[in-house]
Amino acid sequence: MNDLTHRIAGLIRPEIQTLAAYHVPDSGGYIKLDAMENPYDWPPEIVHEWLAELAGAKPNRYPDARAHALKQAIRQAHQVPDSAELLLGNGSDEIIQIILMAVAGTGVTVMAPEPTFVMYRQISRCLGLDFTGVPLRADFSLDRAAMHAAIETHRPAVIFLAYPNNPTGNRFSLDEVLDIVQRAPGLVVVDEAYAPFASHSCLPLVDQYPALVVMRTLSKLGLAGLRLGYLAARPEWIEPFEKVRLPYNINVLTQLTAAFILRHPAFLEQQVQAILAERSRLHAALSALDDDLAVYPSEANFILFRLKRVDAGVVHQRLKAKGILIKNLDQAGAALAGCLRVTVGTPTENTGFLEALADALAA
Repeated sequence: MNDLTHRIAGLIRPEIQTLAAYHVPDSGGYIKLDAMENPYDWPPEIVHEWLAELAGAKPNRYPDARAHALKQAIRQAHQVPDSAELLLGNGSDEIIQIILMAVAGTGVTVMAPEPTFVMYRQISRCLGLDFTGVPLRADFSLDRAAMHAAIETHRPAVIFLAYPNNPTGNRFSLDEVLDIVQRAPGLVVVDEAYAPFASHSCLPLVDQYPALVVMRTLSKLGLAGLRLGYLAARPEWIEPFEKVRLPYNINVLTQLTAAFILRHPAFLEQQVQAILAERSRLHAALSALDDDLAVYPSEANFILFRLKRVDAGVVHQRLKAKGILIKNLDQAGAALAGCLRVTVGTPTENTGFLEALADALAA
């Protein structure tokens, strides 16, 4: 160990040294079906109007620190209850970080059913918080008895519930979610990253349950490049979280762009409907391969499936060799052993994936 390595080892917290950085693979040259993005571009006429909107930007000035115009656009577009306040973040990741920084302290526990979004655990560990994952059942449904027992034992300060869940795609029942909300000793964050593709939302309920807050992102809707998320909650929750939020965290271009797009929802809704139609087609086509794989239901813009007879890592590499990039979850092991996840793309992309998958399974 050289002097610099020794110095770094002495300065960086041990729990950070044991973590692996979040890996984003190089996607250049691939049909990209690994990151749950909206695959459709904006119509040219929308792009033209958007660029005209950006012409009024003043990048030499700090953005509106409270993002008033953007918050109003979110309220109107997503029917946020009047009684709720909004906290904006640089993607949902920053909001997760803000929440957990606010509750950080000795003996604080964060909880989520697992497998789920990896950043709940990752950010908790970065902040030195105890994280307890409660295993889902074999079909990825919520184990209510196990959640009850874990809540009673660990008394978590924060519980994250992805609704629908990532990477499994299923949505827990509203009854199960509200049961947890009413049992929780602290805060329950319902993460609705995939709300545009789901059949139900908890957003209208934030003023009815004191422990409930709802987090959303615009990334899956078609604005992944902006990195914008928001938290809707009672003002009593937003006040302490605002003390943690760094000033000017939402830049002027993001504020202008997101507010503009939310005032033009028609094309985004058309794209959502196209994705839903392709999700149904993709799910049916994958389900027809029942000798080779098991397909899980999804209320998101992706589908999880498990390989039965061919190694998932091998199939992933064969798809990659054919220019198709999907997510290999097999390397996570445990409940996700043998699993791959594909984002719903355009009809052409989905057909290319299905053809490549058939070849990969037959090879």
